[in-house]
Amino acid sequence: MNHTHKQYGLPRCCFGTRVGLFYVQQPYLTICDQIELLLSRGMVVEDRPKAAEYLQRIGYYRLSAYWHPMRERDPNSGLVKDAFVRGTTFKEATDLYTFDGRLRLIMLDALERLEVSLRTEVALCLGKYNPNAHRILNCLGRDFAAPAFKGGASKHREWLQRLDKRANESKDQFAQHFRTKYPSEDMPVWIAVELLDFGPLSHLISGMKNNDLYKIGKSFGGLRPDTLKSWARSLAFARNICAHHSRLWNKPLVNQPSINGAGLPADLHHLKNVPNAGKRLYSIASVSRVMLQSANPRTAWKDRFVAHIATFPNSPRLTLRSAGFPDDWLLQGLWK
Repeated sequence: MNHTHKQYGLPRCCFGTRVGLFYVQQPYLTICDQIELLLSRGMVVEDRPKAAEYLQRIGYYRLSAYWHPMRERDPNSGLVKDAFVRGTTFKEATDLYTFDGRLRLIMLDALERLEVSLRTEVALCLGKYNPNAHRILNCLGRDFAAPAFKGGASKHREWLQRLDKRANESKDQFAQHFRTKYPSEDMPVWIAVELLDFGPLSHLISGMKNNDLYKIGKSFGGLRPDTLKSWARSLAFARNICAHHSRLWNKPLVNQPSINGAGLPADLHHLKNVPNAGKRLYSIASVSRVMLQSANPRTAWKDRFVAHIATFPNSPRLTLRSAGFPDDWLLQGLWK
């Protein structure tokens, strides 16, 4: 159980260590104790009052994600040690934290534009079949009819249940208006898509027919169905990271965008020679850039992104390679 204690006006923070399958709780530490712990591990804290302010406002564990890359590693096992690489400063961690916060806002701008564009494309495509095409399996792909798990309801049925729950509970004015005016009807697809966050939207895209996905893919640079489905899932994952204020700059991607195979846009061919290219931020940024070139060609998002990456903290202990950036990324046509 977590408790919050106060001592000299400062909250205590719980520290713990994982041993095997068990989590061993260690004593609570005051903000001053936390600073002493960092000092004992070799971190340089030049401005203690300012460090205390950051720890008070942001929290030890959230900041620990940003000084993690600056910890020593065992040369044999590669395991991360408690001690910091010589010369590591508290300011490096907070500078990286600030950089990452602004990075999330810039990425959200691209992701929100793409989310809206994809919603519109899906509505236009499915609406041609039937106003309720999203509810009719014959208008969708075979995969949506498969069970979500063995013996369970179909993926489509589970998706519809979540959509209907949102439609019945949404406080959005358009949803309330529709429920009042048409109490016994289902929302047509061009209204229903407005209820879909990027995650449920990506599930619907994955459940559509390939012929329809080819049509949608043309609006985003000629993407093939499998590529479009993969990229939609990856963008939804990135959107979730940003929305929950999680670390983005070097976070491993659970849903990695497909950047191999036939039909890959020419602007992404340089990633074929980058090891594990799809696992980090650069792949998501590149995919966003490719799609925006077609979906919103006049946007200056690329310039804002490039300008912000130029502010990456200057430290021998940090590198953009950890975010998947090739050394020559600025020379690629994608970013010129």
